[in-house]
Amino acid sequence: MELKITILVENSVIYPFDVLGEHGFSVFIEMKDFSFLFDTGQGKALINNSLALKKDLRTIKFLYLSHGHYDHTGGLVELLKVKSPLDIYAHPDIFLERYWIKEDIKKYIGIPFPRFYLENLGAKFVLHREFQEIAPNVFSSGEVKRETPFEKIDKEMKKKVEGQLVQDDILDDYSLAIKTKKGLVIILGCAHSGMVNVINHFVQQTGIDQIYAVIGGTHLGFADEEQLEETIKVLKDYEIAKLGVSHCTGLTASAKIFNSFREKFFFASVGAVLEV
Repeated sequence: MELKITILVENSVIYPFDVLGEHGFSVFIEMKDFSFLFDTGQGKALINNSLALKKDLRTIKFLYLSHGHYDHTGGLVELLKVKSPLDIYAHPDIFLERYWIKEDIKKYIGIPFPRFYLENLGAKFVLHREFQEIAPNVFSSGEVKRETPFEKIDKEMKKKVEGQLVQDDILDDYSLAIKTKKGLVIILGCAHSGMVNVINHFVQQTGIDQIYAVIGGTHLGFADEEQLEETIKVLKDYEIAKLGVSHCTGLTASAKIFNSFREKFFFASVGAVLEV
């Protein structure tokens, strides 16, 4: 086994015993010499599902946070009760005060805990903005350039700056690429940067254009028809062997992606495993 990815937290489940579905995302990643965690979900399902799926969180080398939203960071406290101290790789913007605003709804969606509280529990934040290799063959995207004309940030996403709510471009939207013998395996948190932007970014930064798998939240559940169709075209051009969508992809977009990729497609729900 070169790489094994197990979905611990996701909106839906495919493993029929003891696990919980939760709007959020978390992935347990096992490599030859170490394991680590990608995101933590909201915090209600992480520990339960890790026990049910027999993934020992005490063994992880580090945590990687895709961005500072509650459904990816809410499990931080529960995780730190199990594994502390713990290195946490992320963007400096993860602690921004963030909201989702639409019509008469205003919902806080940032990290539920202040930084000092997490650090008191043993969190050791390793913050960076640039693309870098954070472990052997494990690459952090850093900030992703928004170059495609069809991938746009949600207007509902806001951040508070100097007391004012302004558009949140979510510059801390991070993804991982893991180099394997079969090509890159790309793990997305929510792909607020745009799924195609993320893939193109990793190809440019690594010099590797063979994409074996893409797994995770694609944010296509919020996309218009143009974005979905253009994304499918690019995915076909890359000849991706495995495509596991989840979380913010949405049922309609997932169905359309399935119809385009058939045997290459799988639902990256709780209990799903990708092994290379």
